[in-house]
Amino acid sequence: MKFALVDGYNLAFRAYYGLPELTRADGFPTGALHGWVRTLWWVDDNVGADRIVVFFDLGAPTRHTALQADYKAQRKETPEALVQQMPHIKTWTRGMGYLGVEKHGVEADDLIASYCKHLTGEGHEVVVVSADKDLTQLVNPQVTQWMPPPTANPRLGWRQMDEAAVEAKFGVSPKMIPDYLALIGDTSDNIPGLAGVGPKTAAKWLLQYRSVEGVIQNSGELNPKRFQALVHAEQDNLRRNLQMTTLDCTQAIEPLGEGHPEADKVIDLLTEMEMKRSADEARRRFGK
Repeated sequence: MKFALVDGYNLAFRAYYGLPELTRADGFPTGALHGWVRTLWWVDDNVGADRIVVFFDLGAPTRHTALQADYKAQRKETPEALVQQMPHIKTWTRGMGYLGVEKHGVEADDLIASYCKHLTGEGHEVVVVSADKDLTQLVNPQVTQWMPPPTANPRLGWRQMDEAAVEAKFGVSPKMIPDYLALIGDTSDNIPGLAGVGPKTAAKWLLQYRSVEGVIQNSGELNPKRFQALVHAEQDNLRRNLQMTTLDCTQAIEPLGEGHPEADKVIDLLTEMEMKRSADEARRRFGK
């Protein structure tokens, strides 16, 4: 079977920021829901998955905050308009028959990694749907990643990332992505990299020394030479970074049953939200 594992909040935020501030007649926000419906139907129509599984964060990520108290602390609070729409996004998702997975205190990324390992271990094909570069570390012969159009340049369209595409984009193989991010940092997660080290330098070091640990052990040979003392001094922080950027694929797995579409629930919700075109499209999809 082919499974599409969808990074829920990643796509919900993109839907929220990617569309104008649409509202119902009474002022209730609907822009994120419009974008979410459009996105998930695109996945359904184009990825060719037998099952779509949507993962959501639930509560603070305890693994990451234990390592770094200010993990993601730079991020702004979730916009209230998106908070208001999330219950409806989840209701619509369940109504379409898409499966939902969330676990308190565990990031969706770690859940996706765990299900990815489990499903491929059973011989299934997996497609990860997310714009998050952290998830490219999961790409292998059985796993590809579909990235949605960039908000800043939607004309690029959806991009499918296999192993060759990941290496072409980042200069390293998917397995080296955690080490790559540990060296350059990840501003979206408030993970500080090594000062002055950019993507080209990180990729060059990793191609030569294969890992963050290899870079540390060979710090006296690094070029440019100005980084030799810095890597030695920052080795503990680099190892902590690597723990942060490496996804945890050991989370407990719950059996994935079959989704149960509820046409009336979907149509009623879209009608209530005054999303006439989407309601009509739902009727067409459900044959009603």
